[in-house]
Amino acid sequence: MEKKLKIIVLAKQVPDTRNVGKDAMTAEGTVNRAALPAIFNPEDLNALEQALYLKDQCEGSTVHVLTMGPQRAADIIRDAMFRGADGGYLLSGREFAGSDTLATSYALACALKKINPDIIVAGRQAIDGDTAQVGPQVAEKLGLPQVTYTEQIMAFDGKTITIKRRLEHGTEVVTSPIPMVMTVNASAPECRPKNAKRVMKYKYAMAPSEMAAAGDSDYSKICSEKDYLNIVEWGAADVDPDMSQLGLNGSPTKVKKIENVVFQTKEAKRLTGDDKDINELMVELISSHTLG
Repeated sequence: MEKKLKIIVLAKQVPDTRNVGKDAMTAEGTVNRAALPAIFNPEDLNALEQALYLKDQCEGSTVHVLTMGPQRAADIIRDAMFRGADGGYLLSGREFAGSDTLATSYALACALKKINPDIIVAGRQAIDGDTAQVGPQVAEKLGLPQVTYTEQIMAFDGKTITIKRRLEHGTEVVTSPIPMVMTVNASAPECRPKNAKRVMKYKYAMAPSEMAAAGDSDYSKICSEKDYLNIVEWGAADVDPDMSQLGLNGSPTKVKKIENVVFQTKEAKRLTGDDKDINELMVELISSHTLG
């Protein structure tokens, strides 16, 4: 494959909601991000692996991560660089705060217009929202074809890409011209582990705001001397957006009601295989709206 691809992976740093306790939610019913560790969104790691696989197949291609979030979101860019990515873009600023999926996809689309990639790869959904909307919305805003639920990249001939995608009852194989957007399913291959040599090479990679916070430390000096350690950081003004479509102003989603549910063990019941016990349990679950 002679074509050199510019591949962008859309990734998000999320609170680890897979193991939550009683402090996982605030009194207002929102996620208590301070109480949960921040991690690389799992399905975005599946997306990164597909991007790196494509890079391996197309000599001279590059993979960069684009993420939107606070300064600490640069952690997942470094993580991706340890696994094989060439660098990343951090979209950060107060203007982006409070964005729903519509405002998020708009901000990302503005940045992608500036980057102009050949292929955009994203995880199916983030574990802190489970909407699966951002990837498809980005494709619509850019006017690009999209393939969702990607499970495996089958082939690429320089102009079109062949993809196996997961369906409810099986799989199908589809082709798409490039440029295009794909979202990757959790059933896709897991991301390759961090490479020790790359960890040593890129561990001092920093965004400009991190370098400013580090001051005259040895870390910031090392980063400033080596261009490959510089993570690109853009504010809202750098991607030329319509400011009314960013953040809360560009987020029509309104939360009507939040229920903070914390499961606690209060009592236990021992059931037998008797039909009467099973029927009583079903009646109890239905009456408490646990079922139905």
